[in-house]
Amino acid sequence: MILFIVYVIFVTSAFAKSPHGEGFKTNCVVCHTTNDWTKIKMEGFNHDTTDFPLIGQHKTVYCRKCHVDLEFKNAKRECVSCHKDVHEGTLGRDCERCHAQSSWIVNNIRQIHQQSRFPLIGAHARVDCYQCHNKSASLLRFDPMRSDCVDCHLTDFMATTSPNHAASGFLKDCFLCHNEISWKSSTFNHNATSFPLTGGHFGVDCVKCHANGYTSTPTACVSCHLSNYNATTNPNHTTAKFSTDCQTCHTTTAWSPSSFNHNTATTFPLTGAHIGVTCVQCHTNGYGAIPTTCVSCHLTNYNATTNPNHITAKFPTTCETCHTSTAWVPSSINHNTSTTFPLQGAHIGLACTLCHTNGYGAIPTTCVSCHLTNYNATTNPNHSLAKFSTDCSTCHSVTAWSPSTFSHSTATTFPLTGAHTGVACVTCHKNGYGAIPTTCVSCHLANFNATTNPNHTTAKFPTTCETCHSTTAWVPSTFNHTTATSFPLTGAHIAVTCATCHPTGYTAIPTTCVSCHLTTYNATTNPNHITSKFPTTCETCHSTTNWTSSTFNHSTSTTFPLTGAHIGLTCIQCHPTNYNAIPTTCVSCHLATYNATTNPNHIGAKFATTCETCHTTTNWTSATFNHNTVATIPLTENHNLGCSICHTTPTNYTIFSCRQTGCHANAHNPSAGSTGCYSCHPRGRAG
Repeated sequence: MILFIVYVIFVTSAFAKSPHGEGFKTNCVVCHTTNDWTKIKMEGFNHDTTDFPLIGQHKTVYCRKCHVDLEFKNAKRECVSCHKDVHEGTLGRDCERCHAQSSWIVNNIRQIHQQSRFPLIGAHARVDCYQCHNKSASLLRFDPMRSDCVDCHLTDFMATTSPNHAASGFLKDCFLCHNEISWKSSTFNHNATSFPLTGGHFGVDCVKCHANGYTSTPTACVSCHLSNYNATTNPNHTTAKFSTDCQTCHTTTAWSPSSFNHNTATTFPLTGAHIGVTCVQCHTNGYGAIPTTCVSCHLTNYNATTNPNHITAKFPTTCETCHTSTAWVPSSINHNTSTTFPLQGAHIGLACTLCHTNGYGAIPTTCVSCHLTNYNATTNPNHSLAKFSTDCSTCHSVTAWSPSTFSHSTATTFPLTGAHTGVACVTCHKNGYGAIPTTCVSCHLANFNATTNPNHTTAKFPTTCETCHSTTAWVPSTFNHTTATSFPLTGAHIAVTCATCHPTGYTAIPTTCVSCHLTTYNATTNPNHITSKFPTTCETCHSTTNWTSSTFNHSTSTTFPLTGAHIGLTCIQCHPTNYNAIPTTCVSCHLATYNATTNPNHIGAKFATTCETCHTTTNWTSATFNHNTVATIPLTENHNLGCSICHTTPTNYTIFSCRQTGCHANAHNPSAGSTGCYSCHPRGRAG
């Protein structure tokens, strides 16, 4: 009996539906006994195997306290689902931030507060919670508070008289002077502001600078020292129009003597002879917007110089080109670094005036600007008569003007090759050396006209000589029809003489077959191409290899392959008038057959003219119609009937009736007609 009960329990726990939910797979005997089903073995189920292990006081709580129904997965896991939130949501829903499962009492309030945005430091650590959290309706509510000092200490701010914070316009940012450890030992670090106190500023009473309060105090020196600026007479700052930017010359460490570093404080460092010059020699009109060009101070020196005379020679006024601040005399100029025309070769030893005869401004750098006389006087060869280019650098160099050199291959776009190599220049350059055409015919037109074997003019050969000739060997000429044209010669075309296809010339020759074979097309009678209206695209049936044994593959050359009974037909049976734009629908040829058919009568039954629905090219007479694949309603179940049963109108098979001969006469609403049946039974099936 015991074994049977154990077996029943095992089978029941294994196969019966658990009242604790589908996800609960624990065997019943873990918690229940066979003696009394309602008594639970608390120690039987290990709650630590779930995602909510029992810790602390949760171990002694009865299951039904948390599991209010038998489906265990419905139990809530948040503390607030079982424990009332006495803080009324002011501390969030995460009770475990402050409370533990072992004891609900909180002993580490200060440590918890350290994790907030306002950690308790110094005197704040000793203050009772309710001294700050005193605005809530309940002592257990801890509503969010502002964390600025003045939110709690505004009364202290207003009551302070030494110094009077309100009257002095002090900022309400208490942290600037106070800290949390000791409120009364206030300090202020001026160096933490944008104006650190250094030198003579250190030790000055605050009100000397903050006479009008502590906000928006200007930090410019002159805001406090304008009276010093105006009263200074050695030198007189106002008269000299000194800048009011005092720190340019003065420092906080020592107001006097003042200092000014021209090298770091300006964009014009003093070097060489400028170092010992007094300020007023350059700053005669003040210290603002002084030009830094040499000529702004030395124009008098420029005008008075006679060796050489700068004005007469039209020297530029950029003094620094030749002079330096270290030594004004002797002057120097490095033509290679100071200009865009470095002196090389024979140019190095020349006197300046040889090139700069008209001054030193905007001097051209082309060779001919100085050497035009040499160009005109040269007779071997005569440059003017030969119309040589005036770009002297093409043949000459600054190192050696003579002998000159010229490489036709590198200096021009027409390298000399083959027979051109030994030809004298004037042979091609009869009219000069500018804009010489590089086409063969520009020199060889006479050869073209005089050639008689074959006669180029009569044959209308093109004048592109390079098509057949080369500079290496003008004779014999060569011409490869396959590579030189878009019409390669194949089959019977290979042995044909040129004049056969080119009777009128060699330009603009059409490449279509009919352009040469139109006569053959017109004369053909078997079959007669004209009468049959064959297209003139000869290559459809003919080839260059075999012209007479023509072939035509209807399956590959058209979109209508010949199959079944179509294979043995003569062409004219389908193409009685021409071979262009022939329709490919069955009815285009078989309309007469369609109209003459009486079994069944296609016209009377209003059959569609898509013959291929029932007929094939293989067997035209044994027509077939598959109602299941072609029609909307397949012939299944009881619908495998004669056509006339449903198609009651013999002249029109598009009309059908579901209620004919009593098939569905009494179904549902008879007045709905066949259309009503079809709207609910589109496939003709019940249900």
